[in-house]
Amino acid sequence: MPEIKVNGVKIHYVELGQGKETVVFSHGLLWSHQMFDAQIKVLSKNYRILAYDHRGQGKSEAIGPYDIETVAEDAAALIQALCDDPVHFVGLSMGGFVGMRLAARYPKLIKSLVLLETSANAEPVENLPKYKTLNGIVRWLGVIGPVASKVMPIMFAESWLSQKKNEPQVKYWKKQLMANKRTVTGPVEGVIYRKGVESELGGISCPTLVIVGDEDVATKPEKAKFIQMGIAGAKLHMIAGAGHSSCIEKPEEVSQLLQDWLRDRD
Repeated sequence: MPEIKVNGVKIHYVELGQGKETVVFSHGLLWSHQMFDAQIKVLSKNYRILAYDHRGQGKSEAIGPYDIETVAEDAAALIQALCDDPVHFVGLSMGGFVGMRLAARYPKLIKSLVLLETSANAEPVENLPKYKTLNGIVRWLGVIGPVASKVMPIMFAESWLSQKKNEPQVKYWKKQLMANKRTVTGPVEGVIYRKGVESELGGISCPTLVIVGDEDVATKPEKAKFIQMGIAGAKLHMIAGAGHSSCIEKPEEVSQLLQDWLRDRD
């Protein structure tokens, strides 16, 4: 996995596939680019894929500041360094926070935007005590089992977690959560204390697809609707039986949505 130093931090990324169009994948908090493995496998047959890890997560360097504005600048610098033409940007949750900022502030970098399970708003005040408590435990003890057990229902639909056939995947992704280092508390703070970008949605002019799981409890479907209403011409698709990680929970459906979306952009 190559790395590149941009905006003062070493960012790890993967580059796969060939094609005149580039698709950039930007992952959610507490994960890495690997959450998009299923989509990367499908799309790399026809597109150049860049999938990276945010600073302080995955294999990227853990160096602050971790605020979303800085993380968005990381992504802009990465695209500018590795891409000659505008890209199709696919961002989930935290990656969506980044995508909206890029599309509004760097329109020449983004050909189209796909937003999964994300929000244009600041973190709801009622969520802060729970997230601050969990983050405090992680700062001292890491992402221990009890913390991961609390986080899993935030990340995944209850219906997906409860299906016996998904048990191997549930165990795998819980293990991935627990593999986070204690330094992940920095990125967590950057996410939970982010500012909203409601006023910037109207400045996004690229084609935009908003995707949300109907069981998402972290960024509820009404957050997706708000984004869709705020971006001219944006389309909204709801995925039944998915929570906050539809690319993992419903990989085939998300992959097909992306294929159809990109085909229409050619």
